[in-house]
Amino acid sequence: MPEIKAPLFSIDGKEKGEVTLDSGIFGIEPNIPVIHQVVTAQLAGRRRGTHSTKTRAEVRGGGRKPWRQKGLGRARQGSIRAPHWTGGGIAHGPKPRDYSQRTPKKMKRLALRSALSARASESAVKVVEDFSWDAPKTKVAQQLLSQIGVQGKALVVIDKTDVNAQRAFRNIPSVRLAEAGHVTTYDVMWAQDLVFSASTINSLANPAGFDVSDSDFVKEDAAKTQGGEG
Repeated sequence: MPEIKAPLFSIDGKEKGEVTLDSGIFGIEPNIPVIHQVVTAQLAGRRRGTHSTKTRAEVRGGGRKPWRQKGLGRARQGSIRAPHWTGGGIAHGPKPRDYSQRTPKKMKRLALRSALSARASESAVKVVEDFSWDAPKTKVAQQLLSQIGVQGKALVVIDKTDVNAQRAFRNIPSVRLAEAGHVTTYDVMWAQDLVFSASTINSLANPAGFDVSDSDFVKEDAAKTQGGEG
């Protein structure tokens, strides 16, 4: 298997060579159906599910029959709060629900590897030596992205200690930030370019460095959390 490499840049945006990427993470054959299923589960887990409509039993009014059953030449009606009346209850309307899906951990790992490999095959992975800026300057961050060839949406993976970099990048609308241990498949597929620091790209070689927990993708089962039945 040929080596997979990504360009290495200094903090000033000057190219300094190449970095060899882990073929087990950036060099596998992307599994598109698994990527789709995991991204769908992640987006479903983000839904709040607080939508609610009132049924005819919950709408105020409609206690008595609007007119007598027979003799008026009009259709019989039992309540002015029936679903076909203006102001009536909603039939089969949305109620609060949990949209989260349970995704196997092996599937999430495969989806993330597939997404990273797809971006690496497109030469969309770039590595910066470090983000050791003395002050958080958004203008400096924009200049760095421009110099390394990032034009559109970008996922910047930083270390949690890079506080200045986090503050500098977070004001750029086309940039999404993530720590090495919280990179998700959706973030990778959303971005056109992936920008890693040298420390975060090395941490990906350790499965614990990019492994994601269930809470990053789906909500915890409320019934199990409260000790009820699953």
